[in-house]
Amino acid sequence: MGTALENQTPLARLYHWEKTSGDKVHFTQPVGNGQVVEYTWKEAMRQVRSMAAYLQSLDLPAGSQIALIGKNSAHWMMADWAIWMAGHCTVPIYPTLNAETVAYILDHSESKLLFVGKLDDWDHMKPGVPEGMPMIDLPLAPPNNGQSWDDIVAANAPLQGEPDRGMEELATIVYTSGSTGQPKGVMHNFNALRVCGSSMTDLMETKGLRVGEDDRLLSYLPLAHVFERVCVENLSIYRGCQVFFAESLDTFVQDLQRARPTIFFSVPRLWTKFQAGVCAKLPLKKQKVLFKIPLLGSKVKNKILTQLGLQHVRFAGTGSAPLSADTINWYRSLGLELLEGYGMSENMAYSHFNKPGEAQVGTVGTNNPGVVTKIGDNGEILIKSPADMVGYFKDEEKTRESFTDDGFLKTGDMGQIDASGRLKITGRVKELFKISKGKYVAPAPIENKIVNHPAIEAVCVAGANQPATFAQIMLCEEAQAQATSSEGRAELEQEISQLIDEVNTTLDHHERMQFAVVVKEQWGIENGFLTPTMKIKRNVLEQHYEPKIETWYAARQKVIWDQ
Repeated sequence: MGTALENQTPLARLYHWEKTSGDKVHFTQPVGNGQVVEYTWKEAMRQVRSMAAYLQSLDLPAGSQIALIGKNSAHWMMADWAIWMAGHCTVPIYPTLNAETVAYILDHSESKLLFVGKLDDWDHMKPGVPEGMPMIDLPLAPPNNGQSWDDIVAANAPLQGEPDRGMEELATIVYTSGSTGQPKGVMHNFNALRVCGSSMTDLMETKGLRVGEDDRLLSYLPLAHVFERVCVENLSIYRGCQVFFAESLDTFVQDLQRARPTIFFSVPRLWTKFQAGVCAKLPLKKQKVLFKIPLLGSKVKNKILTQLGLQHVRFAGTGSAPLSADTINWYRSLGLELLEGYGMSENMAYSHFNKPGEAQVGTVGTNNPGVVTKIGDNGEILIKSPADMVGYFKDEEKTRESFTDDGFLKTGDMGQIDASGRLKITGRVKELFKISKGKYVAPAPIENKIVNHPAIEAVCVAGANQPATFAQIMLCEEAQAQATSSEGRAELEQEISQLIDEVNTTLDHHERMQFAVVVKEQWGIENGFLTPTMKIKRNVLEQHYEPKIETWYAARQKVIWDQ
């Protein structure tokens, strides 16, 4: 199947489905109160064509940047397609950014127009939109003064024919989540999307797993990030899979059960949350006993997957941050082969993947087709991918700095390649810190061992220029509730103390943690502690807690409760 897709742009694939599967439902969009609206390929493309005709009528310079801000929705994707069809380039903006960052991206990207979609806090973001910038409001947008998508579609006849784009033309500028400094605009052409659309699905089809129109996807991770753009939007474009959308965090379980996805991608934080939820109702010790009982064990495992809405999943993937081997093995014990992958915004997430039936837990798999990997002298992973970015928008210097002289992307990650060609990530080059004894520590592998505990949602290991390392721990919701009673707190304290001791036995002497701090604040995207892809912003955490560090060391306690 892959060969038929090798020379087709995303637009060519959209025209294919419009012709061959016009009456098939492609999007299922929740609209509140348990109601959904369905869009067939024909209806979706009718709206896309009308919007593309309107965009062309504006006579913007060819290849203009058009911004798109909003939570995931059917019309987010339709707007993306209309921008491409009209001959322009999409600039997606995370729906959780502050006004200052919105203003920076709109200005830096030279965006000529802004699509506004479904948002939780538009009043907080809107001041970042320059006065006079034209806005188009998607159907689920908050009250706004932009033109209405529905009105524009009703007033404009659909664009005719099959206008396509050159492979080297810019398709999108993706602004990185900016864990340090201002976000950078990663430029990707249509060829990068073609590579992902044709080759990535071939990888998934190992062991006879076919990907096609009967597959169902749930879209809920930010579409402004390449991970969701490639694994859901692009996969649906190239293989015709049906896309369901999540309405909100509160309805997520119902959304998942409505979609009954057959292919499901998520980030480590959600996989661990799912596991913690199950373990809160059915402790691990009890699970192990039940799983060993013939017939009953299979029923219990299936019931767990059904309650999670994952009973139909044939392909499950995780990426964007490490996931502990214990968590991966727990899902495997349920019969769900959770596969780790690796990629970056700069290579459209097209880099490494564990193939079905061939996965090695603790690695991110072997090179994707066409990818070349090597390890630099400083231990940095260097990658050359056919989906590598064109460069950073308006920043030739940073673009040059990001590649080696022989064209390899400097990932900033450290890693090792085993004898079978599998890549293992061992940390970030810039995250290495030195304790006062002069020894270097890589925090990520230590964090990965701690975060698997069901009471812990997130962790940050620190200790630069200190006599020893320490862990800052954020409890999950259930554990926070438990900590409100003195008995519950004492129990948690004992568990965390034991966990630190256990992890320390696996570490080199200079890496061992002196204590753990249970933090009071919730680390979230809104308060700036996490990136939009839920990675910790290490520099923000360090700056926030720095005034307390001396007191923590002086306390000489194994577990400290931050007040």
